[in-house]
Amino acid sequence: MVLLTLLAVVAIGIVRLRNLFAVVILGAVYSFLIATVFLVLDAPDVAMTEAAVGAGIATVMMLAVLHLTKTDESRPRQPQIFPLFVSAVTGAALIYGTLDLPPFGEADTPVHTHVGPYYLSQSIPDTGVPNVVASVLASYRGWDTLGEVVVIFTAAIGVLLLLRRAQRPTRQATRSRRDAP
Repeated sequence: MVLLTLLAVVAIGIVRLRNLFAVVILGAVYSFLIATVFLVLDAPDVAMTEAAVGAGIATVMMLAVLHLTKTDESRPRQPQIFPLFVSAVTGAALIYGTLDLPPFGEADTPVHTHVGPYYLSQSIPDTGVPNVVASVLASYRGWDTLGEVVVIFTAAIGVLLLLRRAQRPTRQATRSRRDAP
C-alpha cells in the first residue's frame, strides 16, 4: 500500500507541475517506484526493463529534449473539460472491460489451463534454456520480441533525427546571416 500511495502522489505531482524539468525527474521517480512494485510482485525481468527503459533511457531523452526547448509549460488557452471527458470515458471503458475477467489467482482460468502448463513442462526440452521466461521471450515469442526491439529502435532513431533537425539551422538562414551587413 505504501508503494501504491507513493505512485499516486507522484502521479498527481506530475499532473499538477508546470516546470517540465521537475516533471521529467518525477517521471523517473515514478518509473523507479513501479519497478519496485514489479520486484515485489516477483517479476524481476520486468522490473529491470522498467528501470532501464523508463527511468534510464526515457529520462535521458526527455532531458535532451528539454535542453533544446524551454523548461516551463505554457498555460492552456482552452478549458480542460474535453481532455478530462476523454480521460473519464477511457477509464470507464477500461474498468468495464475488466468486469468479465476471471477472479485473480483462480487455478482454472485459461492462462493456467491452456499454454502455461505446456511452457512449464516443455520449455527445457524444446529450447534448451533453463529459464522459462527467457525461453518464452527468446524462442516461443522470438519474432514478437524482435518486432518490439525494432519498434523501440526505430522510435529512438526518429527522436534522434528530430533532435538533430531542431538543433541545426536551415541552409537559407545560414546564408542570410552571412550575407547580412
